[in-house]
Amino acid sequence: MASMRDIKRRKGSIQSTQQITKAMKLVSTVKLQRAKQRAEQSKTYFDCMFETVNSILQRTIGMKHRYLQPGETGKKAIIVITSNRGLAGGYNSNIVKLITKGDFAKEDLAIYAIGKKGKDALARYGYEIAKDASDMIEEPSYPDAMCLCKALLEQFAEGKISEIYLAYTRFKNTVVHVPTMLKLLPVEIEQDEKSDETFIPMNFEMEDEEALDMLIPKYITSLVYGALVEAVASENGARMQAMDSATSNAEEMIDKLTLMYNRARQGSITQELTEIIAGAEAIS
Repeated sequence: MASMRDIKRRKGSIQSTQQITKAMKLVSTVKLQRAKQRAEQSKTYFDCMFETVNSILQRTIGMKHRYLQPGETGKKAIIVITSNRGLAGGYNSNIVKLITKGDFAKEDLAIYAIGKKGKDALARYGYEIAKDASDMIEEPSYPDAMCLCKALLEQFAEGKISEIYLAYTRFKNTVVHVPTMLKLLPVEIEQDEKSDETFIPMNFEMEDEEALDMLIPKYITSLVYGALVEAVASENGARMQAMDSATSNAEEMIDKLTLMYNRARQGSITQELTEIIAGAEAIS
């Protein structure tokens, strides 16, 4: 059995850790409220954007355009959104698993990392890190998303990239966060198989190619920015839950150590009394 000194030292160490986890939980809670509000406010816009553009693209069947045709050569680029800090449960590892345990061949991928945790993990697995944009996750902004998407679209147009994917954590509510892999390019046109409606081809006032050149980059940039906003909310939600669990576990360990300490103390007192009684009997 551990000595009273060892138990007391371990209890003090756990209490110090518990204070840290409590503080981190409070910080994450405050950040979550701001991020959650931002995600909820923007979600309606991005959902509407996705549905509207998808509805337009459904009427472009048969139209040949560089953003609608799969590339024949080049690597597959994946925008990986994780966090710059850990202690968030399985938030970062779940995104990494989407890639490492997916159907992608390692040599065919180019990783565009937003978040140091994802970048470091995938680098250890031997994936090519084409770009590190980890600072973007600290304060997501639409211009930053636009710059990243513009660079990717240029490489897609040049044939250096054949497909573009987005890996992020979708924010549903405070406790539910869903790791998601979304294909950005070439644009996949979703159709309702249950519907017998015959779509009327879309007629653009400007030239078809010019219209899609303007529409699709904005559409993709909106999806990336929306993913950044949701990822920040998911990160803080995951960290809040992780720190709450850590605090509860620390409380349980402190209770157990307190019981062990009291038992050890009682045993020590009993032993001292036994020695005193034995000494007194020996003298008499």
